[in-house]
Amino acid sequence: MTRTSLTIFLAVSMAATVGCTSKNYVKQQTTPLINKTNELDDMTAKNSKDIKDVDARAQAGIQAVNAKTADVEQKAQAAGQSAASAQQMADAANGRVGVLTNTVANLDNYRPVAETSVKFGFNRDNLTPKAKEALDQLAATISSTKGYIIALEGSTDSVGPAEYNYDLSQRRANAVIQYLASKYNVPAHKIYVIGLGKDKPVETNKTSAGRADNRRVDVRLMTNTVGDTTPATPAPSGQSNPSSM
Repeated sequence: MTRTSLTIFLAVSMAATVGCTSKNYVKQQTTPLINKTNELDDMTAKNSKDIKDVDARAQAGIQAVNAKTADVEQKAQAAGQSAASAQQMADAANGRVGVLTNTVANLDNYRPVAETSVKFGFNRDNLTPKAKEALDQLAATISSTKGYIIALEGSTDSVGPAEYNYDLSQRRANAVIQYLASKYNVPAHKIYVIGLGKDKPVETNKTSAGRADNRRVDVRLMTNTVGDTTPATPAPSGQSNPSSM
């Protein structure tokens, strides 16, 4: 081997040695960095997952609180509506008491001439033929009664809400008014009427017969004319108790 060839061989060998040494050095230096980077990536992924879990729990908590808040608000609103309804019913009851008081005060100057009771079917406000017959018998004395008025009290049994029964008793009394006005020309200012609902039963509401007796309108022909002391004559109702609608 010539000197030149030897020199080239040595140079190549040294270069290869230096190259391998450099690669090993670089690998030794970069491996910890790569491992650290991987650890950071794993920690970042775990933190992201933890954050999502916390956010999901927070959202669930917020939704639960919102649902409870809405439920409380609904209950508060319902309570307010119930209170307002109760106040309206109390006001209406006071109004009815006032009307009844005024009616009674006005009736103090009157005495009864004739009276009858007409009965109604369950939840009905229409006059039956027997009810009309009873009204006809009472109305027969109107033309001979001076200074008269007619007092009506509508009533119901105890079935159903109080407000509905007040309205039903008023409708029953109105049916009597319409019949007397249309057939006997009784003017409106001659009639005193009040719907008592279930407040003034004449019989117990614990039996069907008692409830049937309470589904009625009491009708009284009264006068303020002095001199005639003839006691009131009940007009026969001629009715059996309607037992059904």
